[in-house]
Amino acid sequence: MTALGRMAIEHPLPKMDESRLIEVLAEGTLTVHGRVAGSSNATLLCTVAIGEESTLAVFKPERGERPLWDFPAGLWRREVAAAELSRAFHLPLLPLTTTRDDEDLGIGSIAQYIDHDPEEHYFALRDDEALESWFQTLAAFDVIANNSDRKAGHILRGESGLFAIDHGLCFHEEDKLRTVVWDFSATALLDEVQTTLENLATHGLPEILQHLLHEDELEATMARVTGLRLAGELPIPNEDGHWPPYPWPLI
Repeated sequence: MTALGRMAIEHPLPKMDESRLIEVLAEGTLTVHGRVAGSSNATLLCTVAIGEESTLAVFKPERGERPLWDFPAGLWRREVAAAELSRAFHLPLLPLTTTRDDEDLGIGSIAQYIDHDPEEHYFALRDDEALESWFQTLAAFDVIANNSDRKAGHILRGESGLFAIDHGLCFHEEDKLRTVVWDFSATALLDEVQTTLENLATHGLPEILQHLLHEDELEATMARVTGLRLAGELPIPNEDGHWPPYPWPLI
C-alpha cells in the first residue's frame, strides 16, 4: 500500500448536512488511496461514497494498530469518544468522526479529511490573536480528555477553520496529559468553557461514551471535569512528575 504525504486529490466539498455526512462515512463504499505517511498505526486516506455523494476521509482500522503497554487495543474507540465529547463545547474542535465496521478492513474510526497546509501547525499559528479562543477551548478539552499526545502537527487549519486530529491516546484513568499547548497556562477559563463544564457536571458525559470507554475511564473523565471547573483556570505543566508534560516529537 502506498504511503502518502499531503495528497492533491481533486475533490469537491460535500454538500451534505452533518447527519448525512456521518451516514456516508459509516456506510458509504470505501476506496483506499493509500496510507498516510508517518502514521504509527494504519491511517488510511480514502474516499467514501453513496451514489454521487462522497467525501475524502481518514479510516483507522483496529487491526492496523500497534500494541501499547498502557492503552488497550481499540484506540479507534477513543477517537470516536473524543469527537463525541467535543460536541459539548461551543466551538467546532474535531472533524466529524464516527465508527465504521468495514467488510474488508474491519472495525475502526473514520473521520472527514481536512485539507490543510502541513506547515500551518500549532507553533506557526499560536501567535494569531484571532485564534486564541479556539486554542484555549482546545486546551480545556485536552485536559478533560486527558490527551497524552497533543503534538503541534495535530492542529490543522482547513478551509472552514481549525481542527484537532489524532485522539487515540486519550481518556486514560491515570493523569497522562502531554501537550504543546501550554501557552495559556494559568489563564482563566473562557465563560463558554466554564458553561460547558457546568453542563457536563450537571448532565453527565454524552451517553455514547458508555459504549466506548471503560467505567474507570468515565469516572476519571468526570473527575477532570469537576477539577477543571473548580480550578477555573487552565493548568500549568507539572515537570516534576513521572510523566513528561510534552509529547515527542513536538510536531
